[in-house]
Amino acid sequence: MARTPSTMLELGTPAPAFSLPEPATGKTVSLDDFAGEPLLVAFICNHCPYVIRILDGFIDFAREYQQKGLKIVAINANDVANYPDDSPEKMAALVREKNIPFPYLFDESQESAKAHQAACTPDFFLFDRDGKLVYRGQFDSARPRNDEPVTGADLRRAADAVLAGETPDPDAQIPSLGCNIKWKPGNEPDY
Repeated sequence: MARTPSTMLELGTPAPAFSLPEPATGKTVSLDDFAGEPLLVAFICNHCPYVIRILDGFIDFAREYQQKGLKIVAINANDVANYPDDSPEKMAALVREKNIPFPYLFDESQESAKAHQAACTPDFFLFDRDGKLVYRGQFDSARPRNDEPVTGADLRRAADAVLAGETPDPDAQIPSLGCNIKWKPGNEPDY
């Protein structure tokens, strides 16, 4: 289990465009679907112990905050040839098993992960209504090997600010920590 921190993409960065398949429905979901709305982009996968540790809490967060107007997508960019537990078929099965309430998209080319400078799973990017990055960092301080409760406290504070038309405190953003994104051989990013 490699402990990899998020890169902490520069605040104010415009939301990178994406148009990716949603294995559970066969639909394609793109950034344009969320124009003018606050959007959380989460890089997750099926097998990562860091994701597994917070997944139920993240799903609860999503149900609560989607009702408040926050749009949410999750993206899996892992190399499924070497990590078959993250295959589109298993992604769709996880959506059904956990009743995941947001699109869980597959970034086969890994270009969306690179555009976000995503480094780990989970890795969270919160964009305001103008499509500008206002939060990147951890869900909360729960990790596979600690007893911290899964609360989503960090992301909740940021989402509350965005939904209130405010900017999350840039000094209160702690890098996410998780498994490194499983890059395809020869496709590793230079960040």
